[in-house]
Amino acid sequence: MKKSSTLFLLLAATGYFLSCVHEIKTPLDDALEDTLNRRSASGSFEHFILPNSDDYATLPNQDPKNPVTPIKVTLGRLLFFETGLGLEPTYPVSKVAYSCSSCHIPERSFTAGRFQGIADGAIGFGENGEGRHINPQYTGADVDAQGARPLPVINTAFVTNALWAGTFGSFGVNENTESVWNQDTLVAINFDGIQGLEANNNRALIVHRQVVNKNVTDSLGYTALFDAAFPEIPENERYTRKTAAFAIAAYFRTILTNEAPFQLWLKGDKSAMTDQQKNGAMVFFGKAGCSSCHNSPSLNTLPHNFFALGVNNLHQNGYEVFRTGPTDKRTLGRGGFTGRSEDMHKFKVPQLYNMKDFGFYFHGASKTSLRDVVEYFNNGIPENPDVPASQISPLFRPLNLTEQEKTDLVEFLENGLYDPNMKRYKPAVTMSGNCFPNNDPLSRLDMGCN
Repeated sequence: MKKSSTLFLLLAATGYFLSCVHEIKTPLDDALEDTLNRRSASGSFEHFILPNSDDYATLPNQDPKNPVTPIKVTLGRLLFFETGLGLEPTYPVSKVAYSCSSCHIPERSFTAGRFQGIADGAIGFGENGEGRHINPQYTGADVDAQGARPLPVINTAFVTNALWAGTFGSFGVNENTESVWNQDTLVAINFDGIQGLEANNNRALIVHRQVVNKNVTDSLGYTALFDAAFPEIPENERYTRKTAAFAIAAYFRTILTNEAPFQLWLKGDKSAMTDQQKNGAMVFFGKAGCSSCHNSPSLNTLPHNFFALGVNNLHQNGYEVFRTGPTDKRTLGRGGFTGRSEDMHKFKVPQLYNMKDFGFYFHGASKTSLRDVVEYFNNGIPENPDVPASQISPLFRPLNLTEQEKTDLVEFLENGLYDPNMKRYKPAVTMSGNCFPNNDPLSRLDMGCN
């Protein structure tokens, strides 16, 4: 045999061996697989595997009125970061200075970078959103601020009803709630018969003072993309907030944390997680009982469930907050939407990936580390005196975890569930050429964008 052929065979054999190393399972891997099989809805650990972002046909919970297509995803990605839509600010100084992504920054795993998101009425960016603050020309009543900690727009393919209260979406948990859909013109969007992402995005473009019409799409260069994405919609209805909302929803469904170590482990690379992360996963799916609620591939709950854990609301934590307080119905969670006494103070079970980037936890941002979150659950003692004991979930009780179990669980939550490359879902530029996610002078300076 020629020397070159021998070398090729040796390299090939070595490569094969190295590829197989990832497949070698230890007793800990076997135990974790067994635990996942028992905890999954399907009876198999593969239930927890997230789909590939570009495998559009397998993305779950798509709206039949808005199937995901490549051109919609492209359009939605651009619109989400487009500051050129910010055309209805309270004051002219903020015109074209903010975008949807002002409160959902890829480098912070699509959260705000601070405890309360602010779009119109804020300036600055800092390093990754933490430096955003109120514009001196605005008052607290003028700003567009969120009443609860912004939920990340990752893994929303597993969201059927949007927001902490599940307010938006005509189906899922909102079936048979039609009697409250007329409470305001925004909630009335549910009468359109659309899924939660589509309904909420339509609402968001209105609330966040953004404009989409033919003049805007022409001036910014988006008209051809709308034509390609929605050829079936008559031209007089094609360039609207509704179609923009549909495109953004298609984009959202592709933002998946499918490169996290736990995901790689589920797909066969048993070296993707450390032993400590595997031990933490055993605690999560075993003794701690976290998967009693966090049981979908994104580790939220489907169908959505709402629980009262007795955590503080945003205004109770000593932060300077805007447009929220004790009378804000958003502090009542699901009950603020339905008006039902049994729903009061109950909030949606959120997904759990990439929490290391968030910096603030629970709907009221009352915790600032995942260790604090684990300690809160382990202690099982409500902190908010305004939440009646009768509303607290019976699942919220002391867990009796050891110090090592708590440490392992935190490691799994922080790093086992962490996809480090959310920037892959970010465009290089938008059609306007504006800076993003913000375009005010201070943000441009912070970001080094001219």
